[in-house]
Amino acid sequence: MPFLVPGPPRVLPVWLQNLRKRIVIVKRWLEKTWVQILLLTVFAGGLIFYFGWVFNFGYKFDWSVLYTVNPTYHQNFGLSLLKGLRLTLYITLVSSAAALVLGTLLGLGRLSNFKPVHWFSTIFVEFFRNTPLLIQLFFWYFAFPMALSEGARQWLFNRNFELWSATFGLSIYTSSFMAEVIRAGLQSIPKGLLEAAYSSGLNYFQALRTIILPLAFRAIIPPLGSEFLNNMKNSSLAMVVGVAELTWASQQVESLTFKGFEATTGATLLYLALSLIISAILNMVNLRLQMVAPEERTFGYRLADLLFWPFEKSWALLAHPVGWFLSRPPRSLRYSPLQAALRQVRHWLRRVLGLLMRGAFLAASLYVLYAMGRGLIGLNWEVIRDNFLTLLVWRFPSSGPDDFMWGLGGLSFSVLMALIAITVSFFIGMVIGLARMATNRLLRLPALLYIEIIRGTPLIMVIFWVYFFLPIFVHTYLDVFWSATIALTVFTGAYLAEIVRGGIQNVPRGQFEAAMSTGLNYFQIMRRIILPQALKQMIPAIVGQFIAIFKDTSLAYVIGVLELTFVAQGLNNRLMVYPFEIYTTVAFLYFICCYSMSLVARRLERRLTPERVRLQL
Repeated sequence: MPFLVPGPPRVLPVWLQNLRKRIVIVKRWLEKTWVQILLLTVFAGGLIFYFGWVFNFGYKFDWSVLYTVNPTYHQNFGLSLLKGLRLTLYITLVSSAAALVLGTLLGLGRLSNFKPVHWFSTIFVEFFRNTPLLIQLFFWYFAFPMALSEGARQWLFNRNFELWSATFGLSIYTSSFMAEVIRAGLQSIPKGLLEAAYSSGLNYFQALRTIILPLAFRAIIPPLGSEFLNNMKNSSLAMVVGVAELTWASQQVESLTFKGFEATTGATLLYLALSLIISAILNMVNLRLQMVAPEERTFGYRLADLLFWPFEKSWALLAHPVGWFLSRPPRSLRYSPLQAALRQVRHWLRRVLGLLMRGAFLAASLYVLYAMGRGLIGLNWEVIRDNFLTLLVWRFPSSGPDDFMWGLGGLSFSVLMALIAITVSFFIGMVIGLARMATNRLLRLPALLYIEIIRGTPLIMVIFWVYFFLPIFVHTYLDVFWSATIALTVFTGAYLAEIVRGGIQNVPRGQFEAAMSTGLNYFQIMRRIILPQALKQMIPAIVGQFIAIFKDTSLAYVIGVLELTFVAQGLNNRLMVYPFEIYTTVAFLYFICCYSMSLVARRLERRLTPERVRLQL
């Protein structure tokens, strides 16, 4: 058998060899830290110079509107923004505290053995998680008072009902997300810990307070912190019911002075500062709850200990007397006949009280179901029958010559916006997520800046930025549909970038190193090895993000996009007396779409993650 004789080596053209040498030299220079910082500084300086002195905005900037007294209205609009920030903080703190308490109860209820409690908690969480916050605010503000008497309505409206309806709606909405986070934290605790607590003589409340909840909250601080941040940003929606919080204040400044760029920039910076402060506080909480050896405790751990020392002492003073009152430990292992009899009576009273509470909860649940059923039957459903097609497709297919996209609107517009946003933002998130993980600062720092700015700003502010100011940069008119879709795409891209980063980081580092040793370059490794495995883990989170962006299409209402919420509000303004029928139907449509997608996400999550034993309390 003849041997194969290798041919002469392939010789590249001289120009290509020189090009490859120059690329290698440039690559080595770009790996130097000082070169990366210099290039970023030059690039940032070039942007500042271009937009500061070269680019023609067709707009005269006047930043003094934020720190001087306006001669026409005799007020300082910078102070107006700070007053709006104060109200934003108030709404955030009250709703966060209420959501944490309610979310803890709902999370425990979802793990309860008592089926009525389990079913009620599950229905509550699923409904409010899968309905847009904007629709819920409209329901509490416009529809709920219609179910009350005239005297009760006047009593509510005379007591700042706008503020309390927004705070209540925000609390309910956030609690449904916190309940899932807390439930996941409870399920992460080994079942043997609860059984060991019961076997040691602890009752339900003692085991919950001293063992289960401390361990669960220690594990869920990062996702719970994200919910606190989302709650702060969601407070910007209170403006739609007339609450003068920060977003409302910025729009008020714009309407009075026509200085929208300055007002929106000021509000955005305040939101970013507030996001950074909340993140720092939550980071301190996370450091305080971490169990670290004394020799490894850095300055951050000691600072966290110092900051939370007063709260821990206050909690100890409050919790110990309550625990002593609920269950006082015996002074000895032997009981006198009187003590034994009293202990038996006490045990019997607890069981009777438990049965009474279960019976009361069941009776209250049946009454609520009866009242809801009677109320739904009494609604005027002919209004929905006459306008149901309008809610779905607006005027399609009988559109006029000036109608956008053949007269589409309503639910079909919301679905179309969400599909475009999630499709385009997936590629944005993929690129930004890979850049976020790069070692080169030329890629990592811009990606980090984009992610942190977008994630620290409420979506409604991003929509205002795109709608009012993007046409200035591109020198062309943008339809409100494309303005809202671009804002949703940019906003979702930042969240998907973090999902991509988390999925890639879950792939063992050894696989990347093994692929490098075989001669594959970075792009080949990512395309053939890392990303196929990471995408498998990212699919449930991506579906969850699609649900979130579908609900967020309701925010396009604020700039007049003919999506489902805007059409519903238009019908309510025209009919005037049927808000219950309209908002109940719209909430049902959103719920059907979002819950169907959440079922798909759960099915994917069960297939792609190992099963866990369900902890029952």
